[in-house]
Amino acid sequence: MLRRDLFLLVTVVCLSGSAVADQALAKAKNCMACHAVDKKLVGPSYTEVAKKYADQKDAVDKLATKITKGGSGAWGAIPMPANPQVNDADAKKLAAWVLSF
Repeated sequence: MLRRDLFLLVTVVCLSGSAVADQALAKAKNCMACHAVDKKLVGPSYTEVAKKYADQKDAVDKLATKITKGGSGAWGAIPMPANPQVNDADAKKLAAWVLSF
C-alpha cells in the first residue's frame, strides 16, 4: 500500500495540486454515464481500473490515452469509445483521479 500511496503522491505533485481531477470533472466529461466509482456499469468501476493499473509506472499516460482515443478488449467485448471532448490535460487529470481509488 505504501508504494501505491507514494505513486499517487508523485502523480499529484507532477500534475500540481490545482490539476487534480474530481468527480465533478468526470461528470462534466460524461465519464459517469458508463463508469462508477465502486460498481461496474457499462465499463469497469474506477476501483477495478485503479487495481489493474496500480503497479504500472506509466498508468496515467496509458489511461489518458484510453480516455481520449478509446480502446477495446481490455475489459471485455464492449469497447470504450473515443472522447474527443476531453483534452489531453483533462484526460491526465481524470486518469490520476481514477488511479487514486
